[in-house]
Amino acid sequence: MDAKNRFETRTTFFMLRLEWLGGLVACAVLTVQHFSEIRWAVFFGLFAAIDVVGYVPGAVAFRRSRDGRISHWYFVAYNTMHSLVTAGVVAGLWAVLVKPEWALLALPVHLLGDRALFGNSLKPFGVRFEPAPHPAYVDFERKYSISREGKSDVSRTGADAVRL
Repeated sequence: MDAKNRFETRTTFFMLRLEWLGGLVACAVLTVQHFSEIRWAVFFGLFAAIDVVGYVPGAVAFRRSRDGRISHWYFVAYNTMHSLVTAGVVAGLWAVLVKPEWALLALPVHLLGDRALFGNSLKPFGVRFEPAPHPAYVDFERKYSISREGKSDVSRTGADAVRL
């Protein structure tokens, strides 16, 4: 939302997903237009590597955990592999060390697909590895919703604003 209120309402999150969907559609169009030029083994390898390295180990650890707690390193791996910055670095290195090619579209297709279609982005350490509502956020959303029903006092700041 902004630098002081780092959360999204359902509407602003939906709008973000629409932006990501626009990027996904652009990448999908390029993929279709250059279909015959794509080395599909490379495309699928890059597409899968994001989850093989970044998601699967954490998902397995999460399912094996009795209480749902896993090492924060699984979150680091997930966030690193699901970062657009990492994808840009990988694509840049690939283009320099191998060759520039349309198969690199697998990286933004995967990441923008995760964001647009599934609503998944980076994972903070304070939530479960697999999506589940955090009780504090559920409570916050309830209070925020109630505060919007009456007159909003946008002039409140600090502790007064937190009390809603």
